[in-house]
Order: sequence, then structure tokens, then C-alpha cells
Amino acid sequence: MGRRRNSPVNVLFGWVRRQSMKVKIFLVVASMICSLVALQLFVKDHNHFFVASEAIHAVGIIVLIYKLTTQKTCSGLSLKTQEITAIFLAVRLYCSFVMEGDIRTVLDFATCVSTLWVIYMIRFKLTSSYIKELDNMPIYYLVIPSAIFALIVKPYTHHLLINRMLWAFCVYLESVSVLPQLRLMQNAKMVEPFTAHYVFALGVARFLGCAHWILRVIETRGSYIFLHGTGYLWLPVVFLSEIIQTFILADFCYYYIKSVVEGQLVMRMPSFV
Repeated sequence: MGRRRNSPVNVLFGWVRRQSMKVKIFLVVASMICSLVALQLFVKDHNHFFVASEAIHAVGIIVLIYKLTTQKTCSGLSLKTQEITAIFLAVRLYCSFVMEGDIRTVLDFATCVSTLWVIYMIRFKLTSSYIKELDNMPIYYLVIPSAIFALIVKPYTHHLLINRMLWAFCVYLESVSVLPQLRLMQNAKMVEPFTAHYVFALGVARFLGCAHWILRVIETRGSYIFLHGTGYLWLPVVFLSEIIQTFILADFCYYYIKSVVEGQLVMRMPSFV
């Protein structure tokens, strides 16, 4: 056991934990830059990032389905995050169908149906194990600001105004959809393995989505900003939404990886997450 604690990886995690917040932020940014460089070198078609992001999200849902069907408990899961996820997926599914109609439409449909099944299980089949008092972030705190912001900042394309507003709404709502789940885990202080796997999958999916936007702008030397006729506001806001999603989950992903490396079955959440 002593050798495990003194392994190079654990020593590295211990060193990072002792650093100031400024150093930690620098290390996160440096790690993300290195990851982006690696993706730039090895992935030629960056549209695959979106597909990979949706596929990883679907894998996260499969993990939840496995937990619900085998362990017969929804303890540690946020019903509100699942409901918000179902809302933005349903809206995005409609927008994707009328505006794009590609492989992402199929993935969104599969993920949306799976999410609805998870909601059904939590609400009706496993409700006795749902810890409602810990899942205490009101949905309207996230839905209403997202809807208002969608009225103000939306893409300017040839599509109908209502479709453009709905697309903006699902982008904004997705960026904060995981907050109720993080709040529940913060309240519980501990996270069981399957829930941790699910949230980590969301973190990886969000990083891939953010990487797509960043690399496209770098490759086109900024001209990608104007490809959708969006002017100077919509695409920067999309960037901000992607970055918010990534950084909301970055801290959790750090502690998730740390727990996996240390062989911990139950993940402990720091009070500031």
C-alpha cells in the first residue's frame, strides 16, 4: 500500500493539490493546449468531434441504464439534470431535424429516448431511492435565463426566427445542464462509481465539443466566425458556452481521475465543487 501511495502518479497529484489556484489554472490551461495540439495532429476531420462528443454522452447514459437495471437504485443521480438534459435534447433534435438532418440527429434521438427512460425509472420505479432533498437546485433557475438569453443572442441565418431562437436556447441550456448533478454531489459529499463514470463521460464529451470550435477557428484564422452569417456576437457566445461547460466539469474530472488512480471505489467531493 505504501508503494502505491508513493507512486509517481500519486506524487504528481499531491504536488498539484498543494499548488496555488493560479498555478492550478495555468496547469489546466497548459494541459488543454497540449490536448488540442494532439487532436490537431491526429484528427483530420474535426467534424468528427461532434459525433464523438454525442457518442460519449450516449455511453454515459448507457452507464446510468446499467446502474438502474442492475443495482435497482437511483441514489446519487439528479432527476433535475436528467430533465434539463431531456429538454435541450428534444429541442436540439427538432432543430437538427429541420436544419441539418445528419448523423447527429440519430445520436440525439437515441440519447433523448434513453434520457427519458432514465427519468421514468427515477420518477416511478426507483423513487424510494431518489434523494430529493439533496437535488435542490430549481430547474427554472437555468431554463428561464437560457430562454431570455436566446431571445437576445441567436444565430443570424436563413432559417426561421423561432428555429434560431430554439437552437440558441438548447446551446445555453446544455452549458449549465450538469449544475444540478454537481450540486447534488456537493451536498452528498460522496459519489458512487456509476454516477462518477457518467459525469466524467459528460466532461470528456464537453471537451471534445469545445475542441472542435477552437480548432476550427485556429485553422481558418478566425474566418470561421463569419461562416454562419452570425456577425460578432453569436459565435463568441457559443464559444463561451462551450468553455463554461468544459470548466464546470474540469474540476470534477480532476478528482475523478485522482480517485481512479488511487483505487478508490467511492469518490469524495471537495466542498468547493
